[in-house]
Amino acid sequence: MAEQHAAQRAVATVVHDTGWGEVILNRPARKNAITGPLGEALAAAMSELNANDDVRVILLRGAGDAFCSGLDLKEFNAEPAPAWVPNFQHIWRGAHKSLFESNKPIVGALQRYAINGGAALALACDLLLVGEEAFLQVGEAQIGMAAPYNLAWLSLRHSEATMAHIALVGERLYGPQLYRLGLAQSCVADEDVLPSAMQLCAQLAAYPPGGLARIKPGLRARVALDADAWFDQFTGVGPVGGRPKPRAMQRDEG
Repeated sequence: MAEQHAAQRAVATVVHDTGWGEVILNRPARKNAITGPLGEALAAAMSELNANDDVRVILLRGAGDAFCSGLDLKEFNAEPAPAWVPNFQHIWRGAHKSLFESNKPIVGALQRYAINGGAALALACDLLLVGEEAFLQVGEAQIGMAAPYNLAWLSLRHSEATMAHIALVGERLYGPQLYRLGLAQSCVADEDVLPSAMQLCAQLAAYPPGGLARIKPGLRARVALDADAWFDQFTGVGPVGGRPKPRAMQRDEG
């Protein structure tokens, strides 16, 4: 099997010769937590696979045993601050634009958890497979922060009632709940998430050429706005009293 794999980057790519590719959040020691370099690498990886005519479906997943733990608070709160911090909002917009503008279906494999900023990446997937014990949490309300990209992706596909349930309460939503709410395509045993996601990608990639390429743009046809205009609706709601510095949520007991 022909593969291309760049394992040492913050986001790795794998191209399979059966017509699909992987974009892998590649910071397993930090549970694939988000930094500026990861955001830049995610946009570059999506651009790379979207430009590859041999790739018809993209799998988005995390390296190791988790999807994404959210912002890397250690990096964001470091002194002195990393050079990328002042430009992070621009970087993060670029990452989400690359997902919004993808001309190929994105399948997500949600293992263990997708929290806050990580949840937004999971919600950006066209089809999401989740483990029974895995959870998604949009918990920014608990720490006094906005959740613009989570709201943007939820608004694209779900009702206001579902958005309120997820974003205002901010609780963990486990696999079966995500499936019942329509956020997940399927809920499987935790050990089966990645094999099932890979199988789905191979299944879609085996369809006759042209169908996916025509259908995927149609999913956005009802949205009259481009990516920047769409996200501006949500990022334009400014925080009260200025933008708070990222901090940790209180952990549930147990």
